[in-house]
This record gives sequence, C-alpha cells and structure tokens, in this order.
Amino acid sequence: MADSLFLLLPAKRGHFKYESGHHGDLWVDLERLCLHVEPIRRFAAELAKRLAPHGIEVVCGPLVEGAFVALLVAEALDVPFTYTVRIDTGVDSLFPIEYHLPEVLRAEIRGRRVAIVNDVISAGSAVGGTLRDLIACGSRPVAIGTLAVFGDTPVRLAADHSLPLVALASLSSTIWPPSECPLCAEGIPLSQEPPSA
Repeated sequence: MADSLFLLLPAKRGHFKYESGHHGDLWVDLERLCLHVEPIRRFAAELAKRLAPHGIEVVCGPLVEGAFVALLVAEALDVPFTYTVRIDTGVDSLFPIEYHLPEVLRAEIRGRRVAIVNDVISAGSAVGGTLRDLIACGSRPVAIGTLAVFGDTPVRLAADHSLPLVALASLSSTIWPPSECPLCAEGIPLSQEPPSA
C-alpha cells in the first residue's frame, strides 16, 4: 500500500522552508494529491478502517488538502466532518500559522470525540494547530490519522498528547529550526517552492 501511495506523493530532495518555519530536505507536491479522486478514496477508506476502533464521532481536517482526505474518511466512517482554516499570525518564528474552526462549527464539536485527519504530516504545523483549537473548543481529540508521515516529529507530536497516530506510510525526512539547519550552514540556498506544513 505504501508504494502505491508514494506514486501519488512524488517527493523531491533539496533545501526547503516549510509552513512551520522549519527547514527540511524533503518536498512533496500535495496540490496534486486529489487530482484523481478514486485512488485517494481507497486510501481514505483504509485509513477510516484503521481509525474506526477509536470511537470517532467527528473527523476534522486542516484546509486545504488535509480537509479533502478528512472528508473522505468521515464519509467512510459515516460521521460528521469539519475543518480548520489557516491563519497567518504575521509573526516571524517557528509555527507562525494557526488553524481555527469556523465560528459556526465550534459548538457542533464541543464534547465530541474527534479524529484529526491530514494528508501528510512532517513538522506538524497544521495538525498541531488544529489540535490546539479543537481542545480550545472543548472537543475530545482521540486520534490523529494521515496518509503518510515524514520523519519522526509526527510521532512525538502524537505521543506528547497521548494520542494514537495512524499512518498508512512513512518516509524518512529531517527538519531543523533555521538556526540549526546544516544545509544553510553549507551555503545551500533554499529551493523555490510554495509553503507547506
């Protein structure tokens, strides 16, 4: 399953700056992930099957691509779906982006068992931001699901919140704060890519 998933997630190696502010050595063009729906629907159904034992009442995904996967997982689990919206705080630091549920949906998830579902997780900016806002809304996050994890940061994020992490695939990748980036130290310029989580 992992091999066929990675065909939909073509990765490039280089020197990249992520949405979280970290630098890393792996880039995936996530905008192409849902170009053809049927393969993603199959992966979402498998992810839903693995998340089902956690008694999920709502699935939440960060916009943009993560929410598309989350919607398909919610459909497979036959539970409500919600999403969080990306908000740039304008602060120049690690994790300058926040994720918030739309105001009208906040009361809908209060007290409910929620799974956070994303497309891929590397630094955890989108999932971490979504998790913080779900807690602030009074919901009960019970699991994190994703098609793929890159590196070990997602595992630590889940463990720090005592949440199970359900992933269909993983790929090795390293991220660093800009001040500790060995690629910067070697004088390797950042590759020109749009921001991602």
